[in-house]
Amino acid sequence: MTLKEEYKASLKSMDTEEWLDLHFYRPIGFVWAKLFARLGVTPNAVTIASIFLGVAGGILLYWRQPHLAWLNWLGILLIVWANSYDSADGQLARLTGQYSRMGRILDGVSGDFWFIAIYFALVFREIHFGDRWPGHFFATHQWVIWTLAIVAGVSHAMQCAMADYYRQFHLYFVKGKDGSELDSTEQLAQQNAQLTWGHDFMAKFTLMFYRQYTANQERWTPAMQRLRRALKQRYGDETVPTEFAQRFRQMSLPLMKFTNILTFNTRVIAMFIAVLIDMPWLYFAFEIVVLNALMIYMITRHEGICRKATASL
Repeated sequence: MTLKEEYKASLKSMDTEEWLDLHFYRPIGFVWAKLFARLGVTPNAVTIASIFLGVAGGILLYWRQPHLAWLNWLGILLIVWANSYDSADGQLARLTGQYSRMGRILDGVSGDFWFIAIYFALVFREIHFGDRWPGHFFATHQWVIWTLAIVAGVSHAMQCAMADYYRQFHLYFVKGKDGSELDSTEQLAQQNAQLTWGHDFMAKFTLMFYRQYTANQERWTPAMQRLRRALKQRYGDETVPTEFAQRFRQMSLPLMKFTNILTFNTRVIAMFIAVLIDMPWLYFAFEIVVLNALMIYMITRHEGICRKATASL
């Protein structure tokens, strides 16, 4: 297999890849993946390394003093580095066949650790140093910045959960069951029942939270769940007919750009800009107003597509 073929094999799907990822993060991630494969480093170890890099980068966004501005730039560099590792762990897993649900969960949680550090750094930066505008308002009205951060954080979690869910559902029709990481609470409950607290504590504990995460995704997508039940009733675990899969893919494809916007690149670029212009609170406002509006639009559109697809069965 040539390097070009290996690189393509390391990607999930061209349908779900973002321009910046394809032209920046994926090539860098591929180089890392090849190096880590040669060194015998596992995808989970790469993910853990990305957590340390991302958290360190987030903390460095706290300082506002002009003579310490280089720390913000270093923080940005570390977050970009962390995301290149976040790309590399998935590419490494696909190249070496080291797939696991624990790896998928860990990969998803890694970004949460980065942003928890970022949120706290930006909140305390506003409280301790103020900003360009409105100056020291948040220092004297701390509840406002904390409220913005909490609402933004909850919004962030839902946005990423829905974006990932729609990507996996799209990949199900592109690559089939084996090419998607789409889960169901029913399946997860069965697997959890086979584990014991005495022998499988960490696996059972992790699966319990992951099942709740999946349950929330299902709760927010009633039309998708009706389509999934209809497909299972008609085809069981067999492959969905090619004609239906292609038709659904064409309807779902335009929404993939919104799943990309709601994950990392657009979000973090907005955050970098807010920090560099010394108005960090704008990042929270961006998540609450702009990204929530996009998420609502995406959910509404996708639910409509699912209702149409179910009616056509």
